[in-house]
Amino acid sequence: MDNIRLTQLSHGGGCGCKIAPAMLADMLKALPQTHLFPDLLVGTETADDAAVYRLNDEQALVATTDFFMPIVDDPFDFGRIAATNAISDIYAMGGKPILALAIVGMPIYTLPMEAIQQILAGGASICSRAGIPLAGGHSIDAPEPIYGLVALGLVHPDKVKRNSLAQHGDVLILGKPLGIGILGSAMKKGVLDADGYRQLIDTTTQLNTIGQELAAIDDVHALTDVTGFGLLGHLLELCRGAQLGAIIEAGKLPLLPAAIGFAQQGIGPGAIARNLASFGAGVSFAEQIPEWLRSIMADAQTSGGLLAAVAPESADEVLARFHANGFTAAAAIGRMQAGAPLICITE
Repeated sequence: MDNIRLTQLSHGGGCGCKIAPAMLADMLKALPQTHLFPDLLVGTETADDAAVYRLNDEQALVATTDFFMPIVDDPFDFGRIAATNAISDIYAMGGKPILALAIVGMPIYTLPMEAIQQILAGGASICSRAGIPLAGGHSIDAPEPIYGLVALGLVHPDKVKRNSLAQHGDVLILGKPLGIGILGSAMKKGVLDADGYRQLIDTTTQLNTIGQELAAIDDVHALTDVTGFGLLGHLLELCRGAQLGAIIEAGKLPLLPAAIGFAQQGIGPGAIARNLASFGAGVSFAEQIPEWLRSIMADAQTSGGLLAAVAPESADEVLARFHANGFTAAAAIGRMQAGAPLICITE
């Protein structure tokens, strides 16, 4: 087990494996429209975090799936990160998770059985912490290790938190610090120390349970989680859904301390360049914003934080709730504004 390096068995890792947003949008154009299903409250139209289907006047089913290749070498930690990331989509819709199924693809003749067992145990430990059963799943023999979950949850149909309902003037609150993909790349290169690894694990295994609490707050107009498309990619989806622009104050962004130096050295996943290329004219940086900070804003976050668009009069209360729930780095980073779906980054 000591000789196993999961990240060397795959060509990518974590949410950095995701297909670039522009390419994904082209792929999805061929899908049939879902408007013929009136009880489907949230489908693919706004690239939201999960599908939501109304069961009755009091309950809607939240359904999502998320899986990827290893972002860390430790099998147990990989399982924990992948499970936390998948369940986050339920919280991002304001839902309460109720059930999970495992998605397992393993190179069974390359990876020791003990390592596979540890991956599954890590995922199960997170499901237990979330208070849900890991009730089954599906497995295949695959050339690269893949693990994730199908996650199901419930939410009141009137309390669904979409990524498309932000309003002019809303304050943007980010729940976790940025730089996860950069730390993962540093680990793969063998230059991440124990403190940096601790920062990586602590943030990627923190469940976004605050989402359930935010569901009850009417002034939380929109909610999404920041994952593979980076902060800017997921904020751009929020802007396009609401047909509004956004301003980000770069100096207010919460950052993982260990990621800053690596970003300044140019260390990071290939997803950063893919994400930046996909944003096109949708993102405008002030000239003073350094390249390393631009990279962090486009860094593929695995199991990243929730991004909330909140009415100004409730922003302080919502931020206090983030802090009270253990999201100590949560910060107000900008606001929504009238205009074209464009993100302007200022100092």
